[in-house]
Amino acid sequence: MGKVTLQTIADRVGVSRMTVSNAFSRPDQLSAELRGKIMAAADELGYVGPDPAARALATGSAGTVGVLLTDSLSYAFEDEFAARFLGGIAEELAPTGLALTLLTSSGPAGSVQARDVPLDGALIYSCDETSSALSWLKRRHLPLVLVDQEPSTEYSSVNIDDRQGAQLAAQHVVGLGHRKIAIVTSNVVGPEGLIEDPSTLMGGHTIRQRMTGWLEVLSAAGIDPTVVQVLHYGANAGDDAAELLLGLPDPPTAVLCFSDATAFGVVHAASRLGVSVPDDLSVVGFDDLPNAALSVPPLTTVRQPLIEIGVLATRLLLQQVEEATTSLRTRSAPVSARTRPQADAHIIEPRLIVRGSTARINSHPHHPLRGWWG
Repeated sequence: MGKVTLQTIADRVGVSRMTVSNAFSRPDQLSAELRGKIMAAADELGYVGPDPAARALATGSAGTVGVLLTDSLSYAFEDEFAARFLGGIAEELAPTGLALTLLTSSGPAGSVQARDVPLDGALIYSCDETSSALSWLKRRHLPLVLVDQEPSTEYSSVNIDDRQGAQLAAQHVVGLGHRKIAIVTSNVVGPEGLIEDPSTLMGGHTIRQRMTGWLEVLSAAGIDPTVVQVLHYGANAGDDAAELLLGLPDPPTAVLCFSDATAFGVVHAASRLGVSVPDDLSVVGFDDLPNAALSVPPLTTVRQPLIEIGVLATRLLLQQVEEATTSLRTRSAPVSARTRPQADAHIIEPRLIVRGSTARINSHPHHPLRGWWG
């Protein structure tokens, strides 16, 4: 037999060449039964599929979408929040046949990836707005969707209402009678440790919005919180911050945390130091990761639907990719963020989930290292 082509398979199955092509490049356009027949015939004939480079030239499609991450690529596998967000993206991409490419926004390598890696579009996830990698993606005029970023008139975005979520958390502990309240925020820039003036803190959209929400409620209640910033994420951040806070002459009775991971660290450190949560110290997280309900004690937190956010953002991006691909096929004017009449901005409402890590203020909380608080 000579060279096997799409037409060879089409003749074997009794369908058009375009139908065979769709089986490889647009599987969502075919029924599972028909695609199964085509792929079985291709396997029998020894056909492995169109050459990727040739297909990209012919269709103008790279066959992959990117996710630009806030940190190193290992963050996607180590951070539970990022993993669940990426799970939502993968779930939505699965029937399309498009691949997922992870990109880092940090360092020279990030700029090279953003400039050179073939992409049909990208999701921008909680990145430094001055990142050179983000700048390169914008200069390529790719379809982009922003997640946990400052909303834009040029690009569609998906955000939790971080400000409202922080307000709900702060209102909860104030309502329980707490007056000595601390905030633990995580960042990748700026000073570390105790922060005298929280308004001077720099950071991305998420950090700014949550800090605004916390401070609005606490200020209205006449409370001047103790603010600690740590320059990394995860449980270690919370552990370090808790040691600092619990060692103060006048330690807090409640802590508002930037994330569940940070809150887990605060609870762990408190337990190690003999401080009871919630009897002596109330702790509130933000995210509602699966472990939040299973921790000891179960964590009070602000819920954001991580998988659903990934799914929604991916749907928005796929819509733009399809528009761009269609315009290329019809040789019409390219559709880009610059020519879209209006970007779609989606704001998702948060929910406060009250569990066992918060309680009404104890009039005589006890610090095992310093005696009675008060």
